[in-house]
Amino acid sequence: MDLGYFLRFFYALFFPGLIVCGILCVFLAFALWGIRWLLQRKKRSMSANKNGKNQMVIAFFHPYCNAGGGGERVLWCALRALQKKYPEAVYVVYTGDINVSGQQILEGAFRRFNIRLIHPVQFVFLRKRRLVEDSQYPRFTLLGQSLGSIFLGWEALLQCVPDVYIDSMGYAFTLPLFKYLGGCRVGSYVHYPTISTDMLSVVKNRDARFNNAGFITRNPFLSKVKLIYYYLFASLYGLVGSCSDVVMVNSSWTLNHILSLWKVGNCTNVVYPPCDVQTFLDIPLHEKKTIPGHSVVSIGQFRPEKNHPLQIRAFAKLLGKKVAESPSLKLVLIGGCRNKDDELRVNQLRRLCEDLKVQEDVEFKINIPFDELKKYLSEATIGLHTMWNEHFGIGVVECMAAGTVILAHNSGGPKLDIVVPHEGEMTGFLAESEEDYAETMAHILSLSAEKRLQIRKSARASVSRFSDQEFEVSFLSSMEKLLE
Repeated sequence: MDLGYFLRFFYALFFPGLIVCGILCVFLAFALWGIRWLLQRKKRSMSANKNGKNQMVIAFFHPYCNAGGGGERVLWCALRALQKKYPEAVYVVYTGDINVSGQQILEGAFRRFNIRLIHPVQFVFLRKRRLVEDSQYPRFTLLGQSLGSIFLGWEALLQCVPDVYIDSMGYAFTLPLFKYLGGCRVGSYVHYPTISTDMLSVVKNRDARFNNAGFITRNPFLSKVKLIYYYLFASLYGLVGSCSDVVMVNSSWTLNHILSLWKVGNCTNVVYPPCDVQTFLDIPLHEKKTIPGHSVVSIGQFRPEKNHPLQIRAFAKLLGKKVAESPSLKLVLIGGCRNKDDELRVNQLRRLCEDLKVQEDVEFKINIPFDELKKYLSEATIGLHTMWNEHFGIGVVECMAAGTVILAHNSGGPKLDIVVPHEGEMTGFLAESEEDYAETMAHILSLSAEKRLQIRKSARASVSRFSDQEFEVSFLSSMEKLLE
């Protein structure tokens, strides 16, 4: 068989194949149009109230709305703000918390955040939430969770077609589904980009991190494969994110990454998350004398990215620098354990304390009540934070509001938005390495009580921009485009 035979064979198949592809594309277009038409009919029927008038349906996609984190506080504050301004609208929350009732979810929001909604909210319970859990995807986790969110979003769309759809948990791959099939106006509140340019640089530089395993960093071929995968995923992420009509991000750090990936600067705004700073402002700002010596307090879930080992190692170095006549020092690690993995992580941290011979000077406070948290903050001299590229840092804000001298990681939200000068005055300190942290803690402890008080006053004055009231103003201003 010569080359001419193969060319003739190819040409013989080319045009029939082209026709078949064209027919399939037309069929797909008609199928998608039919689905959209059916969904639009469903939306019109949902929007009509008992009096026959149309009501706007505003839906939030938040599969873990019954959790007690900062993301959930954003959800409930956002709903409360919208209900104040648009009381006639119908509000819907898509959730995967199928083991509790809607009333129990609302009671939990009041108990944890002291937030009570003004008007009723409808819950759409999703049964396929497992599709977005990272445990389902040991490999290619980002892609697996993102594809899973499409199926979860489809389940949500079939049950309720809103006029306005807001993804408040970072599932950007649901945006095209609601915009093009559901015919919705879509918005996003981004706490943390699913992938960032920092993640790309970590893989490119072959740095070992909690999300970049050692066996990959040691293998040049695997590192290149992972880098290609990340670049392809980043392109997809940027494509789906660009579908947003309105984008809100929680910090300058997140803003920079979203602008780089989604390229929708004309509709993107920074809306700082609402922090319950008022609760901590009743803690007196006098030099703390309730316990002998000084305590260093860390607030954060026991997750790998929080980097608690760095805190313990830096504290051990600080103890090594302490002279005999110095006051006693105590490190208090306060955080939540979500599951057995977190509990195992705490046990590993305890063993690290034993290895460094500081177990008598480190306390673990797990899942403690809020009043007890306030007590430890009222007694602490230093608030400690060590997460690299924290997207915002609610715990950092809480420490500053409570009157501790904050020492945060020199990156992300703490660096760009929180631990910044206020009216020309210092509000805290930043560090990166173990030695940096140890030296800076020693420096803070060496300051006079008057100098520490001055820093704490400036820090407390600066956190008013992260209050619930400021969030409501910024959030409603950003939402106007979707609701006009």
